[in-house]
Amino acid sequence: MITNIKKHIVKGLLCCGFAAMLYGCNDFLTIYPTDRIVGSEFWKKKADVDQMVDGCYQSMLSYDIQERAIMWGAFRSDELVKLADYNDNVIDNISAVNLLPTNRYNRWSAFYKVINNCNIVLNHAEDVMAEDPEFTQGDYQVVRAQMLALRSLCYFYLVRAFRDVPYTTHSYENDSEVEVLEQSAPDVVLQNCLDDLKEARQYIMRSGAYGQFDWRNKGYMTRDAVDALMADIYLWRAAMTHSSSDYQQAIVHADSVINAKHAFYEQYKQFDITDQKKDIYHLEEGANALSTIFGTNAGNSHESILEWQYNGRDNSNEALENYYYQSGNQDNYRSTSMLMASQVFNSVDVNANTDQGKKIYLSKNDYRFWNNVYDANNEEAQQLSIRKMVDATGSTVNTTSTVGIQKSNSRAFREFRQNWIVYRLTDVMLMKAEALVETASSDSTNLKKAFDLVQMVNKRSMAKTATDTLKFETFKDKEDMELLVMAERERELCFEGKRWWDLLRYGYRHMEGVDIHQKLADQAAWPELYKPMLDMVIRKYGSGGEGDAVSYKMKGEPYLYWPIEENETKVNPLLKQNPVYIQEKTTSKN
Repeated sequence: MITNIKKHIVKGLLCCGFAAMLYGCNDFLTIYPTDRIVGSEFWKKKADVDQMVDGCYQSMLSYDIQERAIMWGAFRSDELVKLADYNDNVIDNISAVNLLPTNRYNRWSAFYKVINNCNIVLNHAEDVMAEDPEFTQGDYQVVRAQMLALRSLCYFYLVRAFRDVPYTTHSYENDSEVEVLEQSAPDVVLQNCLDDLKEARQYIMRSGAYGQFDWRNKGYMTRDAVDALMADIYLWRAAMTHSSSDYQQAIVHADSVINAKHAFYEQYKQFDITDQKKDIYHLEEGANALSTIFGTNAGNSHESILEWQYNGRDNSNEALENYYYQSGNQDNYRSTSMLMASQVFNSVDVNANTDQGKKIYLSKNDYRFWNNVYDANNEEAQQLSIRKMVDATGSTVNTTSTVGIQKSNSRAFREFRQNWIVYRLTDVMLMKAEALVETASSDSTNLKKAFDLVQMVNKRSMAKTATDTLKFETFKDKEDMELLVMAERERELCFEGKRWWDLLRYGYRHMEGVDIHQKLADQAAWPELYKPMLDMVIRKYGSGGEGDAVSYKMKGEPYLYWPIEENETKVNPLLKQNPVYIQEKTTSKN
């Protein structure tokens, strides 16, 4: 039933001709749109609006967006490395912090295409009310809310990847319309996103409103998704500005998600979950948790908030497959992925919750230790194949093994159905924990609240017989608790496109002189990076050598961000390149 509905989305997209607009445009900021979809014969019926809205969500499934969710949000961190025998000079350069403007990963056009699609819907949907009485004011408000929220999510990705980005609410709808835009500083873009999300939150569908098992509760932007996104944006801005009020708002919106999830559970628990838990989180427990959340035949678990929906026939998550599982096509494919988990996942470390920790996990009693990667506990391994999200057999855990589960390529290459989770409950719980730590005063009330959230997430993944669970007295102060939250987020959310952003927030919280009101290119000097953050980034390289070279190169804030693709700066004279790069006949690093 779920896949049939997803198939309907794709057919609706093609029927309205929307695919031509999604994939036919040149790179934004010199968008040259098509007239075919926005002529006077269209925008007459509620079905026209619904098809366009579905098309906007479908455009989020593009290979380019999924690829960037991985490369922007995960690869630059300490958790991923390139497969040693895979030949790719571009990825090698990224690893060496040579983020050249000619790099293909600098392209932001996929996100701007979604933004433009949202703007087109926002520009035309209201007029349909006068044409079709079945499209009511309430329908329009829901559509508007979804488009505002989806657009804000795209802008948030762009701000975190490039910092200073062009912002527009204008829709480009005919071949003669060309406009070049300059960048805006982060404060402008983030505030516009928050303003839009505040409006969207009033009218967007409540999570669960589509019915208990309807995929749209997780596949569309809902109130829970809006709250999760707002918590994330407030956390990001608070890290850059050290704003206590933004941290408080992150807590408010995280609580909204947690409470809504609890209310939904209470409404449907007799049908949905047999284990009647007494806490308000109702997390899946034990060895089956990862299988339920990420399993090949699962997706849209009760813990999930927002997932991009892939059915494996009309759309396959090929980027996830190529980067984490295998690369190529059915007849001629690589036996393994382009990216691997770094050595920090291969064994445990009693200091994993501190900045001295060289590994991710504290204990072999943690089910995630065995399930997130293949060959866990192989202390000699420099690279490990990723198991999370790509294994075909589900979650088979043996915490008594000397070496973990052996890698398998049994999952079919074709029809690779695997949803990509944008937000889920434990992510939001740990966002709240992070904000609580940063608002903690001399007393330990907020630190204890933060610890309890971390403990809840940690304990559900520990073997029931384990005695080596977390203890509050181990974490003596705010700094200890900050590192604990980061460590737990890495254990829980590894490979999900979160880690680089987590590291940046950590670094920003300890940097002085950050100015979100000015673009980097307009600043005379930039703050230095926080050394403990850099130490985490380079630990994937082991001791000395390449890691030290990377640390030496990353001298200031601009190095945290990607340069703008060279072609964009050629056609748009208003764009200012990331100031640590210059462009000549042969692009070189400044």
